[in-house]
Amino acid sequence: MAGENLLSFKYPGVIKDCVIFNTLEEGPRNLLLSLFHEEKWPKNTCILNNEKFFFHFYIIVSGRVKMYQVDDFGEKEITLFILSKNDIFDLFCLLDGYEHEVFYECLDDVKVLAAPMQEIKKWYNQYPAALKDLMPYVGKQFRLLESFVSSLTFTDISTRILKLLISNVNSSSRGLEKINDLSNKEIAFLVGSTRTVVNRHLQRLKQKGAINISWNRLEIKDLPLLISLLENPNQKFI
Repeated sequence: MAGENLLSFKYPGVIKDCVIFNTLEEGPRNLLLSLFHEEKWPKNTCILNNEKFFFHFYIIVSGRVKMYQVDDFGEKEITLFILSKNDIFDLFCLLDGYEHEVFYECLDDVKVLAAPMQEIKKWYNQYPAALKDLMPYVGKQFRLLESFVSSLTFTDISTRILKLLISNVNSSSRGLEKINDLSNKEIAFLVGSTRTVVNRHLQRLKQKGAINISWNRLEIKDLPLLISLLENPNQKFI
């Protein structure tokens, strides 16, 4: 229980704020928290060992983690998700019990809470009502993947970049989140393109006054313009 008490002191809302656990009563929540321990992963850490995620379940406390795939020759890379505070992984291993062939890289210094996968499964068996919060989260992730695949297949690069920018704008602050400090190479991995092509598109958006770019930081200057460009194909900027 000492580990539980320490984590409760350091991260009092970590379980409560996680969308798949935020309706738990105090008893099940405290038991769940007792299963976890803290891990720290330095920026640029690449985790290529799939077994690590097969045997452990993670909640991000701080920082961003890139979930990505590469082709068999290591020549092409695509980013599937950028995970951040309160996100969880690996859901695939939790649900089907099979190893998940995917890779992770820390975009910042990252803190996570980690728990043995088998213990998490036992906890769900003890509290099956908690599945009602897990399933909508899983459905949301599947829909995001479906949208991502459709976008790669059916839309052009300019549309993908516009969608990426707009989808990462905070609805309250109107600031760009998660991707605001990513390199053009990392943005290219998110839209299935190359650094050179992404740079050209972003510079055109800057010329139009829709965004600002300085010291590898992106800033939204005119969100209505971005939305207009997305909704009106005849205004394409490339």
